[in-house]
Amino acid sequence: MTDALIEAVAQGLHMVDLGRQLKVGMPQSPNHPQFWHTLPRRHGDSMRADGGSAANDMISTGTHVGTHIDALAHVSQDGKLFGGADAGSACLGGKYVEHGVHTIKPMVCRGVLLDVPTYLGVADLEGGYEITAEDIAGTINTQHTPVGPGDVVLIRSGWGKKFAEGAAYVGGPSGVPGIGEGAATWLAAQHIHAAGADTIAFERLAPGGGHAHLPAHRVFLVENGIYIIEALDLEELASRRLYEFIFVLVPLNIFGATGSPVRPLALVSA
Repeated sequence: MTDALIEAVAQGLHMVDLGRQLKVGMPQSPNHPQFWHTLPRRHGDSMRADGGSAANDMISTGTHVGTHIDALAHVSQDGKLFGGADAGSACLGGKYVEHGVHTIKPMVCRGVLLDVPTYLGVADLEGGYEITAEDIAGTINTQHTPVGPGDVVLIRSGWGKKFAEGAAYVGGPSGVPGIGEGAATWLAAQHIHAAGADTIAFERLAPGGGHAHLPAHRVFLVENGIYIIEALDLEELASRRLYEFIFVLVPLNIFGATGSPVRPLALVSA
């Protein structure tokens, strides 16, 4: 833990919520089941003798919907998962026993925000823009926030502002900004623990290309065992220039799942 984080702990902490609200109809990748929430029992449907009643809920969702984390079991390359595990035999009884989301330990570590648009002198990145290794290194140097082993690196593109617009956030014809293979390889060489972004697929989506080509997922999940966090809300951190913080994330402990909804927090000086 750096001196700045130790001082933050001593002075008290303020929490910045980095997760999106789970809501029916929110934008999501078309590759995953949508989020759904309903009330099978409402107040008044059944009344106790004393006049009391209770309501309850039911939700259904893909595990890669809303703000979520990708387990290492999420992506394979040429039939292999991280560490050379066989992608077929790793799935036992419909569960990814090896590299499932239940194997991700709770995270309490150093987090770094890389505000790439600010470094480039623009408000937000355009659809389809590829964030390069040079962009990443330049942002780090300008912010004076080096990254290293065990860090969680959050990459802001500004695209997160479109979340409320629905289809515009998904991209489609416009594409979505994000890192490419070169930047992913550069970050992996720093031995970071996880990386996240304010976009739906973490990495660059080419205009009209959809999710057809995702090299950063291969570099992180398959080749280096680095977790990916998607659909983050990074605007408050950026507006307050909070580039370094304590990052907290706990996945749902779903045995054998390929991902999990999460509600990450950044802890900063109050």
